[in-house]
Amino acid sequence: MAKRDYYEVLEVSRTANEAELKKAYRRLAMKFHPDRNSSDAAAEESFKEAKEAYEILSDPQKRAAYDQFGHAGLESQRGGGQGPGDVFGDIFGEVFGDIFGGGRRGGGRQVYRGADLRYELELDLEQAVFGHSAEIEITTLVECEGCDGNGAAKGSTPTRCATCNGSGQVRMQQGFFAVQQSCPRCKGRGTIIDKPCDDCFGHGRVRRSRTLQVKVPAGVDTGDRIRLSGEGEAGRNGGPPGDLYVEVAVRKHPIFERDAADLSCEVPIAFTTAVLGGDLEVPTLGGQAKIKVPAETQSGRVFRLKDQGVRPVRGGAMGDLYCRVVVETPVNLSTEQKDLLRKFEATLRKNPERHNPREASWLDGVKKFFDSMRP
Repeated sequence: MAKRDYYEVLEVSRTANEAELKKAYRRLAMKFHPDRNSSDAAAEESFKEAKEAYEILSDPQKRAAYDQFGHAGLESQRGGGQGPGDVFGDIFGEVFGDIFGGGRRGGGRQVYRGADLRYELELDLEQAVFGHSAEIEITTLVECEGCDGNGAAKGSTPTRCATCNGSGQVRMQQGFFAVQQSCPRCKGRGTIIDKPCDDCFGHGRVRRSRTLQVKVPAGVDTGDRIRLSGEGEAGRNGGPPGDLYVEVAVRKHPIFERDAADLSCEVPIAFTTAVLGGDLEVPTLGGQAKIKVPAETQSGRVFRLKDQGVRPVRGGAMGDLYCRVVVETPVNLSTEQKDLLRKFEATLRKNPERHNPREASWLDGVKKFFDSMRP
């Protein structure tokens, strides 16, 4: 298959400068990168095509040959190709570069993807359940605008490193093995900066604060992560930026506790309500709800309110709300109230098995236990 015109691949004019080439390549790399299109073979081919086009057009010598002779001019530049030792050395360098954080070749030099960043976003329970739009501020390394990321002062350009001939790599032959490593002179950049940029001091990146909008989907919980693609640190030597991972942390709620899709809360009820029964209003995240408390309800009984919980962010059935009632013992009683309670207690003691069956059963068990301990 005939190769497409490199300028057409990058969607730039034939007079595009280095900054325009870099901008076009980054846009296409972000769009077609294999990490973002893991199952799309066409996207992977487009990424390789854009990478090849940028490598040629960002190299002045290769670009001049291409402009004059087209793809045939590049073939003639390659000559007889690489020998077995060269091929082995390239593979050896690429493998160890990937393992130890090295970059990939681009434009005759090593390009490095920017680092990923992490940000912890605290949310109220209501924000996590119903969704939220948050504004966050991060400090990260971005491409220097003063030099367009090349590290050179205005009016100057980086020069090709004579040690590695602009490749950013040097090869050391040790018998049969050829080991490839970063050039010690240019540190893998492939270029030497004689006049560093005043803003970034030759690094090509500066630290800046940025404000971002984060759309939090409904149903997230503590530990969930939201990925903002391309919002991490800027890459080096034209490499793509990293990603920003926003980790959710839900604050403790004064009423509700969450367990996956379900919510629970503790509801205090009056002694008389527990004995005689009645209607009870309980809170939900959507407002108020009523539960009917039957007579003779014991402390600790749990009432379930269906579909009053959380809908999980990854889909699934709506959770429920579980209300655990706790009978509250009256406090600050007057003398009259205490006298009334004593009279009431006296009526209960006439038939404890009927009115306090759990207490009576427990006392019987204690009595039997002590009887068994006697010789």
